[in-house]
Amino acid sequence: MKILITGGCGFVGSNIAIFLKKKLKNTVISSLDNLSRTGSELNKKRLKKYKIKNYNYNIENSKKINSLPKFNLVIDCCAEPAIEASKKNPTRVFNTNLLGTFNILKKCLRDKSNIIFLSSSRVYSIKSLRNIIKKQSLKKPIKINKLIDEKFDTSGESSLYGFTKLASEKLIKEMFYKEKLKYLINRFGVISGPWQFGKQDQGFVTLWIARHMLKKRLSYIGFGGNGFQIRDIIHIDDVCEIIYLQLKKINKIHNKTFNIGGGKKNVLSLKDLTLLSSNLTNKTIKFKRISRTSIYDIPYFVTDNKKIRKFYKWSPKKNVDRILKDIFIWLRQNKMILKYFK
Repeated sequence: MKILITGGCGFVGSNIAIFLKKKLKNTVISSLDNLSRTGSELNKKRLKKYKIKNYNYNIENSKKINSLPKFNLVIDCCAEPAIEASKKNPTRVFNTNLLGTFNILKKCLRDKSNIIFLSSSRVYSIKSLRNIIKKQSLKKPIKINKLIDEKFDTSGESSLYGFTKLASEKLIKEMFYKEKLKYLINRFGVISGPWQFGKQDQGFVTLWIARHMLKKRLSYIGFGGNGFQIRDIIHIDDVCEIIYLQLKKINKIHNKTFNIGGGKKNVLSLKDLTLLSSNLTNKTIKFKRISRTSIYDIPYFVTDNKKIRKFYKWSPKKNVDRILKDIFIWLRQNKMILKYFK
């Protein structure tokens, strides 16, 4: 069997590639990544240790994609995930996230390849997500009163990033319609763990711990600047495990969409994250409060894992404490990486 992982030198892609290489001894794992993101060169070196080849191609280049060898399965992790990039560089977001998916799907049809597509929780309507806690004060901890399942509203605005992910989902269904090929769509929430080079609007858990280690300032941004907005988070190892299960069972379970996240047990606010990071590193840092909220930001998201649990008898194994501890250990053992978080 031959598997291609797009975005294979990114945080999620590289971890999945190495995980599958260890699990599937007689399988050829390859990566497609143009190495444009922070940390991708380091991840390329990690892949090389496991004899995982990277094709340094831009996913927007259809000729280069067509020149790739044939694969039985594509795991599409390639994306420009930062929400604010939707405003700063819309062309790049559109081309990477949607045109790139189109090019990969054409290749899949030509080669008769199945696909596992990593979508996002950001396909859901910003307005509808904000309405969940409309009656709650953002000056104190938010109560968890709803889990987000696959039927939640996707009709409203969600950012250009969210649109490209939702459009890619639709594109997969359209292009695989009447084909005997199989697909799976996974709408992941916040993924965290070692080898994530986090930023304020993407990969914030790693950023929080690294900035505490460096004693560098951070900001509570939006919703009054109080830090009470909440997310559920999932360890990258749990992500790798469910991808592996899906791959093994794709002949029986396919053409479905799943929400996948840490769930109700793995919820934390920025305030919670600050306290946990401080306890873990034995350091405290100063925070700036920025009350103004981006039009793209949401104060609440908690994943409903009911459907994925039903089909695979899977649930995340690693809790918030384990996620943060693994990140801290990784950074402590690789102190040269801290320069990326200054």
